[in-house]
Amino acid sequence: MKKYLQNKLNNEKGMTLIELLAVIVIIAIIAAIAIPAIGNIIENSRYSAVKADATNVLNAAQLYYTETPEGPGANTPLTVTLLKSSGFVESEGKIPVGSTITKDSTSGVLKITTTPIDFSGSKKIKFTAASIKGITGDTDKGSAVTGTKEISN
Repeated sequence: MKKYLQNKLNNEKGMTLIELLAVIVIIAIIAAIAIPAIGNIIENSRYSAVKADATNVLNAAQLYYTETPEGPGANTPLTVTLLKSSGFVESEGKIPVGSTITKDSTSGVLKITTTPIDFSGSKKIKFTAASIKGITGDTDKGSAVTGTKEISN
């Protein structure tokens, strides 16, 4: 029996064409499932990155209001350009430099307003008087956005 198995194994020299085609079909099926999933992950990451950029700019504005002579009660609108030139933000990311940050006179909450920002092809995100709470409270994913998604309070 041992000799029979050794002879059989010695005759095996490679894969048949059918085995090779089966492997290729399996790889194609896996790729067909994985590629769209990876695309959605990338869109979701880009969407989250823009939201994180907006949050960073709002945090920098909070530092600005805390450390400048106007003090925390100042209601002067800020721009990303001013925050960058003052050294409060190193990089604004995808947030347009002309975006404005305002401070609510009653609650003191900072809010950002931007023009629409491209995050994936024709998909855009726009912040309209959006606070950190409004930005972090958005549970949508980038892959679900069609057109322009507006985030506000």
